[in-house]
Amino acid sequence: MKLGFIGTGVMGAAMASHLLAAGHEVVVYNRTKQRATGLIEQGAKWRETPAAVAADSDVVFSIVGYPKDVREVYFGTAGIFAGIHEGAVVVDMTTSSPALAQEIATQATAQKVAALDAPVSGGDVGAQNATLTIMVGGDDAAYQRVLPLFELMGTHVNRFGTAGMGQHTKMANQIMIAGTMTGMVEMMVYAKSAGLPVDQVLTTLNGGGAANWSMANYAPRIMAGDYNPGFYAKHFLKDLRIALEEADKMQIELPATQLAHDLYAKMVDEKQLGNLGTQALIKLYAGWV
Repeated sequence: MKLGFIGTGVMGAAMASHLLAAGHEVVVYNRTKQRATGLIEQGAKWRETPAAVAADSDVVFSIVGYPKDVREVYFGTAGIFAGIHEGAVVVDMTTSSPALAQEIATQATAQKVAALDAPVSGGDVGAQNATLTIMVGGDDAAYQRVLPLFELMGTHVNRFGTAGMGQHTKMANQIMIAGTMTGMVEMMVYAKSAGLPVDQVLTTLNGGGAANWSMANYAPRIMAGDYNPGFYAKHFLKDLRIALEEADKMQIELPATQLAHDLYAKMVDEKQLGNLGTQALIKLYAGWV
């Protein structure tokens, strides 16, 4: 298939590489061309705008940073909708707002295009290993058409309903991750302060009821002093803000998620550590540093 991929950062570059490896033609765009160099060397073709990517593609994937970036990529003067052709499918894999996903779907329908919102979970490791969890909202016929492509990037792919439902599912995911991340860092601070061998504690806990993805994947990075982003802290804060905004709309309270939001806000906004990985939350704790 002729595919487009917009956003070749930590996640997108690895995801697009799997599409190339499967033999598909892929055209790419990223705000910083240098970050697409590896894909171009692998055989991808560069385009100067999202509109140009869309014009050359049957299916266009996007994964960018923030909802404002999604809006620009789709609705900007050189955006996807300025170049897309009838019968194509657009797939936004950014973690964004359900309302924006619905807006994209409405515009897509007006242009006789199908739209899916398909945020992912699994971080850089999942992207590199093609083991992402992909949560999809949108038309079922479009989902069935794109499913073989999703399966090149992930191992758990599910559709949850109409436009926006993929984003709602990702919010549920991020609410859960908020709890495991805060629990992990506070557990490690406690264990170190108590004089326990933290590496042995981690091995023990990963074999019992406390086992979780965050601890298995991010605690070893903390132990190695590796705070490089598998997932940017600033993007996780964005996700938590969206989750809390959606909770407000539904008139529900999520106090634990609010606390996680406040901790990440301190890390990103006050400590200016937003370009580090989510595991760098532990830097807030005097008991660790």
